[in-house]
Amino acid sequence: MITGASSGIGEATARRIAREPGSSLVLVARRQQRLRSLAEALGAERVSWLAVDLTDEVAPAQIHNHVRERHGRLDLLVNNAGAAWRARFGDGGYENVRRTMAVNFDAQLRVTEALLGLLRSSAPSAIVNVASTAARVARAGTGAYSASKAALAAWSDALSAEEHANGVHVGLVLPGFIATEGFPATELTSRPLTSWIVSTPERAAEAIFQAGVGRRPERYVPRPYALAAALRILTPGLVRRALGGSAAAVMTTTTGADLADRAEQATTPPGD
Repeated sequence: MITGASSGIGEATARRIAREPGSSLVLVARRQQRLRSLAEALGAERVSWLAVDLTDEVAPAQIHNHVRERHGRLDLLVNNAGAAWRARFGDGGYENVRRTMAVNFDAQLRVTEALLGLLRSSAPSAIVNVASTAARVARAGTGAYSASKAALAAWSDALSAEEHANGVHVGLVLPGFIATEGFPATELTSRPLTSWIVSTPERAAEAIFQAGVGRRPERYVPRPYALAAALRILTPGLVRRALGGSAAAVMTTTTGADLADRAEQATTPPGD
């Protein structure tokens, strides 16, 4: 089952998993027509979909009932849906943090809670939580987004330790800049010095596949982004100076990381 499945990383992940022989998919997002079209393209006989806003109170139960009734088991849950609203804390305040956490963290926990029994009974099974490199390195204006993804990353570590004995693997994928229709990243790809930092939804989908089916613990996309996370630990002062100065000018002109991919969970507005 893939959340945020109607575009970007979620759609690419659905297409990647659909290539596996015998696979069946559940696609979850808010945009019904996009889900229907994708299901038809992948083969409607083995793909079901559910148009739902993950922040709705009844969404987890609806998803659980759909998976149980249509498929009877769950081998892989991909918590991909996410959203972001760029704002400095002095401007957006708590409300911006609250609404970002509601989509990027709370909704993921609630969906996982609803499906955990199915995952345990289907073991060996897996959960892949799609966070962001922003979970490791935060920039001005992305505090709410980074906080929500950092919470998702920390929770993933704890959940992995807790569910190992139940045969449920928990993988974590941390995308950096991903070029999509909503975020073409032309200001980065047009420059030789920055083009390398932009990846594709297909590469993120492959990382999700490896973290889930391949049971890898953690993957960065592109992989060199792991260096930024390491530098944040080893040289925090240097990283803060770099992100606060002119070296960050290009990086801070966007909302960053993977949010444009999975912004269909929120830019229309929050939730898809």
